[in-house]
Amino acid sequence: MTPSLDSIPADQVDTATLGGGCFWCVEAVLQQVEGIYSVVSGYSGGKAEEADYETVSSGLTHHAEVVQVYFDPRVISFADILEIFWSTHNPTTLNRQGNDVGPQYRSVIFYHNEAQKAIAEQSKKEVATQFWDGPIVTEISPFTGFWPAEEYHQNYYENVGDRNPYCTYIITPKVEKLKKLYKDKLKEEYRHE
Repeated sequence: MTPSLDSIPADQVDTATLGGGCFWCVEAVLQQVEGIYSVVSGYSGGKAEEADYETVSSGLTHHAEVVQVYFDPRVISFADILEIFWSTHNPTTLNRQGNDVGPQYRSVIFYHNEAQKAIAEQSKKEVATQFWDGPIVTEISPFTGFWPAEEYHQNYYENVGDRNPYCTYIITPKVEKLKKLYKDKLKEEYRHE
């Protein structure tokens, strides 16, 4: 069982905020990675001071569907998380991932400090291009706020799985790709599935 974030010393928790299309996909992938304490689906990067699924889905708030990732930097680095991020979504399509279209589905990294900004920019140039041939359109912007998504969006793939065709055809292939490319980075309970 994952310990409460409040019980973990501050120097053992770092935060990343990433958008790679539908937050269900990014959440499902990163929840399986060793060193990640928690992945929360939500909204970030918009102009409105609040965000919920209905308003963000309109595309008018300019928020993106993102995940807020709380991780142990002693176990997994921000750079390693970004490598997984690049390999499991398509950062060459502007404001879309597959059939999900609109600015809320953009590829984005919201950096929390200058070190993350530098790592993200370097990773975009040097790592993303190892996985994708086209120009990388991922936005790299300062983090300005995060609004957790509604409860039914949290742990979606874990709770719903292949009972939803979207999960079967969109999320499961991303999870399988993670397991194939990064078996050594998986939490123990996911290594033998």
